[in-house]
Amino acid sequence: MAATPAKNGKQSGDRKDQDVPPPLPAPLDVPVADSHTHLDMQRGTVEEALAKAASVGVRTVIQVGCDLAGSRWAAETAAAHENVHATVALHPRIVLGDPDGWSRQGAREAGGDAALDAALAEIDRLAALPHVRGVGETGLDHFRTGPEGRAAQERSFRHHIDIAKRHGKALVIHDREAHADVLRVLDEEGAPDTVVFHCYSGDAEMAKVCTAAGYYMSFAGNVTFKNAQPLRDALAVAPEELILVETDAPFLTPMPYRGRPNAPYLIPVTLRAMAAVKGVHEGDLAAAVARNTARAFGYPQ
Repeated sequence: MAATPAKNGKQSGDRKDQDVPPPLPAPLDVPVADSHTHLDMQRGTVEEALAKAASVGVRTVIQVGCDLAGSRWAAETAAAHENVHATVALHPRIVLGDPDGWSRQGAREAGGDAALDAALAEIDRLAALPHVRGVGETGLDHFRTGPEGRAAQERSFRHHIDIAKRHGKALVIHDREAHADVLRVLDEEGAPDTVVFHCYSGDAEMAKVCTAAGYYMSFAGNVTFKNAQPLRDALAVAPEELILVETDAPFLTPMPYRGRPNAPYLIPVTLRAMAAVKGVHEGDLAAAVARNTARAFGYPQ
């Protein structure tokens, strides 16, 4: 999750079509997965979202938890749907009890050391479930975060790393303006076998660091934004075997629909833009991304 709903909703101003879902893109010839979405924040039912996505070749989604309620919902939803896999975590803004965060309930649940410990114990329990394939999104968010907040986030991040390692699950990282510290903590704690940088936000040099460490880089719709050349430069140097694609829906809707509601069915728009950056056929990239996502999250392709 890369932005608050309010901020994301104002990306394109007060256009009349701001709340109108974008049209269906042309279907992909090769099925692919959305490696990071928030179905619980989107319109309609889960069944409607999955059917719409499948109609354009998006056959699998990773439903990401950000607080206790959302993590429980993710686990329950994955248990009920064959093509949905869950991750569970306390988002770094939730750890702060951020009043502008995405879940006030989650903020209350995680507020204070004792409550945070209890919340982390529940994430630990959920992470053991077989249909939970990852721990995240966790990490560090330095945007408007003071020293005490950064310390709380780092403590939570270290706990999530431990949970992922003990359960053998992928670690899904939220990294906002915190590249060096995220890499430092991973190095200090010892990274899990699988690390995914959700909504990759680093530059080409960081992409080289991630490549050397074997970390996956998941690119979202913002790779299509006009001012996102550093992201495209990073994508250009990232090896195909470490690339994922995501929506982070309902956020980060790709161009030309920026500011309108995002959903898994828009993955083809982002994937085609990524293929153009890489100079490869979209079907070849889709096949690689599908393999990578299944490998990262440990489900049969």
